[in-house]
Amino acid sequence: MRGYIARRILVLVPVALGVATLTFAMIHLTPGDPVVAMLGENAAPADVEGLRHTLGLDQPLLRQYFIFLSHLLRGDLGQSIVTGAPVANLVLERFPATLELAAAALSVAILVAFALGFLASVRPGSGLDLGAMGFAVLGVSVPHLCLGPLLMIAFSLRLGWLPLSGRGGLAHLVLPAVTLGTAMAAIVARILRQSLIEAQAQDYMRTARSKGLGQRAALVRHAVRNAATPVITVLGLEVGALLTGSIVIEQIFSWPGLGRLMLQAIGSRDYPLVEGCVLAFSLSYVLVNLLTDLLYAVVDPRVRLG
Repeated sequence: MRGYIARRILVLVPVALGVATLTFAMIHLTPGDPVVAMLGENAAPADVEGLRHTLGLDQPLLRQYFIFLSHLLRGDLGQSIVTGAPVANLVLERFPATLELAAAALSVAILVAFALGFLASVRPGSGLDLGAMGFAVLGVSVPHLCLGPLLMIAFSLRLGWLPLSGRGGLAHLVLPAVTLGTAMAAIVARILRQSLIEAQAQDYMRTARSKGLGQRAALVRHAVRNAATPVITVLGLEVGALLTGSIVIEQIFSWPGLGRLMLQAIGSRDYPLVEGCVLAFSLSYVLVNLLTDLLYAVVDPRVRLG
């Protein structure tokens, strides 16, 4: 097990380097002069050259890249042009709110997905199955940009049950978490249903049933773990999508997370802050995939032997 973890962490190093390189290239190789974009077309040439020197953009591109990597290894992401504060501090201040929203959305998705998946797999082709999968298709079909405002109108403006926006207690978390987790729940429910149906056709399930276990008890005790591998794969991919999808949700619900900070940085043309936010999202996605690989080894011991 330790060797498997060590190999996965070792593979993470070039992936993280690639992420950092792509982030640098995305910001520095985009057409147009970022300094002119920040200061405006009518800025004085002396101001343009001064800001370019401050940001290190007057250096050769390869030297800029190595300076960027050396600062990154020290945890230095530069300073925000607008506020002058260290980018790393700004990212660390906002990232917990994004993680809180992603964790809440993941909880909603897992609860809804497992409920729908189990109900649909007990009697495939029944009305319960069709209803559960119909709800799942509806969850995938409705985009966040539509579902979020609809929930706000229904539960905040009409019924007054939940706060409209902002971050506070649990009530503030409900609407953005449901909006963000619904699509993921629909996808995971369909994968879980199919995996459980396939598991029920295996010999070990017939043996469990022949020993007197009911269908639902056999599903819970024997089928879930064997059906978990494809579900974990989808969850790993969708958790990364939760982090990036939170950008839209945070803007809709005025949630003070990293996604909203990045949109504000783009609007103010604060390129060091944009670079720091993109890098944080990208590395988070890489870490989520590492955790997914480790979960494979826990659920399926054969992975450790591969």
